[in-house]
Amino acid sequence: MKHYEVEILDAKTREKLCFLDKVEPHATIAEIKNLFTKTHPQWYPARQSLRLDPKYAGPLFIYLLFYFRVPFIYGHKYDFTSSRHTVVHLACICHSFHYIKRLLETLFVHRFSHGTMPLRNIFKNCTYYWGFAAWMAYYINHPLYTPPTYGAQQVKLALAIFVICQLGNFSIHMALRDLRPAGSKTRKIPYPTKNPFTWLFLLVSCPNYTYEVGSWIGFAIMTQCLPVALFSLVGFTQMTIWAKGKHRSYLKEFRDYPPLRMPIIPFLL
Repeated sequence: MKHYEVEILDAKTREKLCFLDKVEPHATIAEIKNLFTKTHPQWYPARQSLRLDPKYAGPLFIYLLFYFRVPFIYGHKYDFTSSRHTVVHLACICHSFHYIKRLLETLFVHRFSHGTMPLRNIFKNCTYYWGFAAWMAYYINHPLYTPPTYGAQQVKLALAIFVICQLGNFSIHMALRDLRPAGSKTRKIPYPTKNPFTWLFLLVSCPNYTYEVGSWIGFAIMTQCLPVALFSLVGFTQMTIWAKGKHRSYLKEFRDYPPLRMPIIPFLL
């Protein structure tokens, strides 16, 4: 039977804390925490967060390799050259911003109530994000790339969609963070706050996914790139599954849950 070797590092100092060998692929994060606690009993499992940073840092790094056109990608005459199209540089800024934001949120904003995801799924997610990052970056930064059909107007509209959805996504994450005190597993119904971006809670259970999908739709319109559109579609499919599961959980747990809400798309889905 295949096993994984897991090395646990301190998130701040990068010092190795523990090395676990023969970890089963189906082992959950919670089970890995328990294994870790056996060697470090002074740290309570529920108060520890295990993260696989390359899930977010990897796509950022891979995209930049294509953006800077490092050797052996497009041919020697294009090594370390720069695109003449403004949209290519803007796309790099947006893509980098998105993953830097996600990385910072993972470190300082998100609070995880459980660790039921199997270790194998985490590696699948990494492959998904890394693979799509390389695929879309290859075409967007290609020397033969052509700008969107409707030029600057299309780019500006798409940029507005991207920025609004990024702000909305961050606002929802902050609202969810404030809903659960640090170290607590208390679950409450999320409601809109004074922040207008959170008003989407009036219509959907998981507006963070709504804004996430919206961001990638904006990016797809901006770049007019098929791999980005496919990435958006696959992401939307997966996030819809997660949103439906979260919505069912809310309905089951809270009898007074707002009946008007849909999982991810207002009035539709």
